[in-house]
Amino acid sequence: MRSFAGRDILSLKDFEHAEFMQVFETAEDLEPIARSRRNGDLLATKTLVTAFYQPSTRTRLAHEAAMHRLGGHVVGFADPKMTRAGDFYQESIKDTVHMLEYYGDAIVMRHFQQGAPAEAARWASVPVINAGDGWGEHPTQVLTDLYTVLKERGTIDGLTFLCIGDMRMRTMHSLGYALTQFDAQAIFVSPPDMSLTAEFKADLASRGLVFREAEHVAEVIGDADVIYMEPVVQADYTQSRVESGGAARPTTPDNYRVTKDLLKRARTDSIILHSLPRMDELPEDVDATRHARYWEEAFNGVVMRMALLALVLGATE
Repeated sequence: MRSFAGRDILSLKDFEHAEFMQVFETAEDLEPIARSRRNGDLLATKTLVTAFYQPSTRTRLAHEAAMHRLGGHVVGFADPKMTRAGDFYQESIKDTVHMLEYYGDAIVMRHFQQGAPAEAARWASVPVINAGDGWGEHPTQVLTDLYTVLKERGTIDGLTFLCIGDMRMRTMHSLGYALTQFDAQAIFVSPPDMSLTAEFKADLASRGLVFREAEHVAEVIGDADVIYMEPVVQADYTQSRVESGGAARPTTPDNYRVTKDLLKRARTDSIILHSLPRMDELPEDVDATRHARYWEEAFNGVVMRMALLALVLGATE
């Protein structure tokens, strides 16, 4: 198994089963720090650089909180329009990264262009963590999701994941690749124009994932152990920023909604995950049901980033 020290976290496509388990074990070890709401000193001599070219709430703050929980420091930007990377000069990723690598010991990047963090990793002498790249991948989110499943269900193997939403989403790509390393199955429910591409389905099949597609969540919700949701009404992830402009937003068709009433058909021990933000696909009255786990998922997002930062910065093995 490869060491994580100095390693880029760009994709889950080539993660091995043992590597998933090592990350989960490290998160378990570090979780008491976050649970007790205290800060340690494991990364007291390290600085994290955040380079967010696209809006983020949970992913950016979870990385920053994780670094602080481990006693480290954070510098960076959350609005590229306020930097030379996004103003008149439109500085290249290569030039920006060559600068940022002198300001810290690891770089976490979100970008609207697919492959931008991988491009950054080509030029950086410090580890680069992909915090979401366009329609590409979102590895730290899916590691968080699977850690949540492991904590809540005690296993990932043997479970059926019902994936609802836009299958072009970077989370869906990372989840599909991750599940190929476990004895799990997937059911995908999406609008036809947001469905899995033929290339991605072929890739998942070649990697051994057992999956099927369905038209309506009501047809398959009773088969699910994990209900994994993303919106079908959303912004364009290939843009740096998309404003609503106050216009009325379209509503989500029932095919792709999970409601309190629909959950009567679900398995009693099934759990719902959603990386948020949500639209009307997951009404707020679902929050009080025994199925909701997205708030635990948010807490685990800090714990997972703690584990990844400790590993890539060589503070733990």
